[in-house]
Amino acid sequence: MYERMLNKQETPSPADLASYCGETAGMFSSLNEWLTATYATAQQITFPYGKQYGWGIAHRLKKKLICNVFAENNSFTVMVRLSANQYQLLYAQLQKYTQEYIDNQYPCGDGGWIQYRVTCKAHFDDIQKILSAKCS
Repeated sequence: MYERMLNKQETPSPADLASYCGETAGMFSSLNEWLTATYATAQQITFPYGKQYGWGIAHRLKKKLICNVFAENNSFTVMVRLSANQYQLLYAQLQKYTQEYIDNQYPCGDGGWIQYRVTCKAHFDDIQKILSAKCS
């Protein structure tokens, strides 16, 4: 249902990645543009972590990874790490859907990673809040 672009032999363009997202193509493009315009992130199309992750866009501030945005069929997933304090400050402002991702984060140091699937505008709004906290 949410298949990713897994053919490592063919590097997609940003338009290819957005198009693959189907119904969420506009939000995929908007999120990437917003990160670059608001926080001056550098974008790079990558196939970063092996076959199960596929193609996506890495956003960096200097050399620091902000997030990866992976194109999926009719959705996209944002992989991001926040500290426990950052998650705690945001938690009450987020939907239950988003809170469940935080509750089930992959622990890493003082905080953890989430792989947040965006399928609608409400999810888009929450991931913007999370990324704002990451970049602040």
